[in-house]
Amino acid sequence: RCKNLSVSFWNSYWMLPSDVCGMNCFWEAAFRYDSMKAHPSEKMHLAVVACGERLEETVTMLRSAIIFSIKPLQFHIFAEDQLHESFKDILDDLPYEGKVNYTLYPITFPTESAAEWKKLFKPCASQRLFLPLILKNVDSLLYVDTDILFLRPVDDIWSFLRKFNSTQIAAMAPEHEEPRIGWYNRFARHPYYGVTGINSGVMLMNMTRIRRKYFKNDMTPVRLQWGEILMPLLKKYKLNITWGDQDLLNIMFFHNPESLYVFPCQWNYRPDHCIYGSNCKQAEEEGIFILHGNRGVYHDDKQPTFRAVYEAIKNYSFGDDLVHSLLQPLELELQKTMHTYCGRVYKVFIKQLRNSIRDLYARRSRGR
Repeated sequence: RCKNLSVSFWNSYWMLPSDVCGMNCFWEAAFRYDSMKAHPSEKMHLAVVACGERLEETVTMLRSAIIFSIKPLQFHIFAEDQLHESFKDILDDLPYEGKVNYTLYPITFPTESAAEWKKLFKPCASQRLFLPLILKNVDSLLYVDTDILFLRPVDDIWSFLRKFNSTQIAAMAPEHEEPRIGWYNRFARHPYYGVTGINSGVMLMNMTRIRRKYFKNDMTPVRLQWGEILMPLLKKYKLNITWGDQDLLNIMFFHNPESLYVFPCQWNYRPDHCIYGSNCKQAEEEGIFILHGNRGVYHDDKQPTFRAVYEAIKNYSFGDDLVHSLLQPLELELQKTMHTYCGRVYKVFIKQLRNSIRDLYARRSRGR
């Protein structure tokens, strides 16, 4: 089931344009340029869960990961059976820069409670909770929702693994930056992490540590491991949670705050960061690193700024010049969205994208 895609592209070298410079059974379903040269066989593992109408969105996310990333990528794609053939057809037909492997997995939950887990929040969303138990041979993993777009190399968020202290097992971003519009601090009926909770759409995990850890909890004085704590948490809180698996993660890290590394908002930038005015200071200063188009904003007209970025990456043809085929047309589309709050800060949507393109051309130049 593992398809090895080692197709190189961009065999020719382009000069840097001047305007760019300046994771069938449940237990079985198995830095930069110089850093890549020093560790050429190191793979970054990225997992996504796709159900329903999420095929196109997932492929667009994977495309964004491929465009800029440096070290080899291993995709773990968990999808409903009817989507597998479509994924294979599309992924096998894409050209790749460097080595990309992918493995397709069925949606799998513990047999005794599969129906309950599958209907929690959105279909299949809680699959992510079981990744450490299914991908038993994977040490570290970046999980992302299907509605994620990478605007800089996956390598850069992967590097946070080296920043974990001895107690940290995962990294996520806050749910909100501004408590006055925060959901958890105003409405939650369960414990949550920190001041405004955490968002699980982008979740970096040291899964070896997760599998070994014994978690403090409010159900028993005995600490429980990851595979032991999930169902008791669901049974206790299922009438009190709104956002499904994300709420369970918030509860878990509320009781084990020392286990979480929190990364800044530009690594999980969502409409809430701009629809009422800009409130992600780091994005204002450095640009958006990972765009998260939750609430379906890539597919409606409510947030045209988010949709413009999605359409640009979806329609980009591998091998075309990134400046003239992606960056410049995107900036023109973003300028048309200035009647919205997010559109007023449209430059944060392309600031890092511009830098990523510049760095990509520079790497090609050095590797010629």
